[in-house]
Amino acid sequence: MNQSLDKLLESKCQPVNDEYLALNLSDIETLRKLTPRWQYCATENEISQTFHFKNYSQTIEFVNKIASVAEQEDHHPELEVSFSRCKVRYSTHSVKGLTENDFICAAKIDRLDD
Repeated sequence: MNQSLDKLLESKCQPVNDEYLALNLSDIETLRKLTPRWQYCATENEISQTFHFKNYSQTIEFVNKIASVAEQEDHHPELEVSFSRCKVRYSTHSVKGLTENDFICAAKIDRLDD
């Protein structure tokens, strides 16, 4: 897998079909180097990141930005939202693991926080 952050950011999520396979550990580690703020959890087969804000209004503003990315990519995260925190978790449930789609969205969400 020859990947760069720019290529990841320029990519679009692809539809997942029955022949689509979850990434292997080597590919996950390659993509994690491009998205180092995201934590990989092997037991849950997911990547996640927790974002912190000063107040609820800022948190919800960020959640709405995530929703926009998710709709544009047709790939939706699990969100845990509280007053000043939002935890974002990505996994491709249909393959029971991670796909490049998860990392595309992670990279695009990181750009929202820059």
